[in-house]
Amino acid sequence: MSTCTSASQGFGEPLAGTAATARTWLLIEQPGPWGAKALTQSRLDPGIGGALEAAARGTGVRVALIRRPGRHADRHRAGRRRMYAAHTVPGAGWVREAPDGDPARLLDLDFTALGAGDPHGFDLHTGAGAHRGAPLVLVCTNGKRDRCCALRGRPLAHELAASGTPGVWEVTHLGGHRFSPTALVLPYGYAYGRADAPLLKEVLTAVERGRIVTEGCRGGSAWERPGQAAELAVRRAVREEAADVLEVVRTEGEAPRWEVTVDHVDGRSWRVTVARGASLPPRPESCGGSAATPARMDVIAVRAVAGGPVPSGP
Repeated sequence: MSTCTSASQGFGEPLAGTAATARTWLLIEQPGPWGAKALTQSRLDPGIGGALEAAARGTGVRVALIRRPGRHADRHRAGRRRMYAAHTVPGAGWVREAPDGDPARLLDLDFTALGAGDPHGFDLHTGAGAHRGAPLVLVCTNGKRDRCCALRGRPLAHELAASGTPGVWEVTHLGGHRFSPTALVLPYGYAYGRADAPLLKEVLTAVERGRIVTEGCRGGSAWERPGQAAELAVRRAVREEAADVLEVVRTEGEAPRWEVTVDHVDGRSWRVTVARGASLPPRPESCGGSAATPARMDVIAVRAVAGGPVPSGP
């Protein structure tokens, strides 16, 4: 059976620069079924879901629903549940956890402040504190958006949970159905595509050590897509694994070509040329969709502008 995922993988579509963009993620536990537009098509009060979606627009905050892997009965549950807010900008990141929060309280948030990295409003309105548990891995499983997310994502989430991997959640939408199974790992906010359990376990082990795995990585959600591709290209060029050491400080130009400046905390800097291309031949971006040529971020050059040359060779 041909799916958008098999077509994308068969044509070798690159992953870099395809992550959803969000400086801050706001995650609300919501058991039970999810519709394609989960914030207004689930057991969450649709008035609250719609208002949160509207309040977050343009603020750098992305709102999503999460649930534990397992069977999800079609029934209502008490309105209080676990919630997280996670800011993913390198060097300024944090994850806050409200173990028994009321989603209605989120309507009082200053979303602009939350998107800018201020957790105080979230803490005040939800009673949240610092998340001190294992890294979180969110696997997209919403089959109502695309069947690949259910066919590939749900078994992966269940496998991770059954193996005892802590911090596993299903999530409503991470973008890029054709890269399923897709996952987002917090606290650093890097997204992964075509993932399997061994890869994500390696990623989680690395995150606990303050490291980033670039294999299967779609990019860091804190950056726009040219910046995602540029930052990953620098990591690979200089073999940099440490988290929180690279920052996309400037993106110049406009589609289809950008010059992206990536700085290292040690003073090194690089200029990365990124061009938007089209993935050929045409293929569906989601199951049931018409054939299209999805945009891709191609790195043309990585040039050191401070701190010495980029090393060559494997």
